[in-house]
Amino acid sequence: MKIWVDADACPVIVKEILYRAAERTGVELTLVANQALSTPSSLNINSVQVQQGFDVADDEIVKHSEPGDLVITSDIPLAAEVIEKGGHALSPRGEMHTKENIGARLNMRDFLDTMRSSGVEMSGGPAAFSQRDKQEFANQLDRFLTKFS
Repeated sequence: MKIWVDADACPVIVKEILYRAAERTGVELTLVANQALSTPSSLNINSVQVQQGFDVADDEIVKHSEPGDLVITSDIPLAAEVIEKGGHALSPRGEMHTKENIGARLNMRDFLDTMRSSGVEMSGGPAAFSQRDKQEFANQLDRFLTKFS
């Protein structure tokens, strides 16, 4: 089992939690981004820089991930592809995407995209990343690693 990170939009604190988990467990961690990343020097922590472009990092993750791997992403379509491939997907806010809930999340994402593209003004966005989000992510990651590694 490997952990893949959609790293372009991943909060720094989540990356730090992942670095510590990779060191503690020995699980291979690969961060994929369209910009250069600075990662700790470790045999099991890697980074891959892909070209700029829409979904290039996502495509790289889907191409190289295998059934049983964990992908850290807030991108719902990427999470759906990973789950379809037999992998697991966890958001940086600690929400585990599953076969049971990914369809509803995709539908909501598509609905909101349709509303925005039809000119409906949508204010706000996701709340700022909080201490509670950090804790929920760390807890979900620990539960996952205990169960699958």
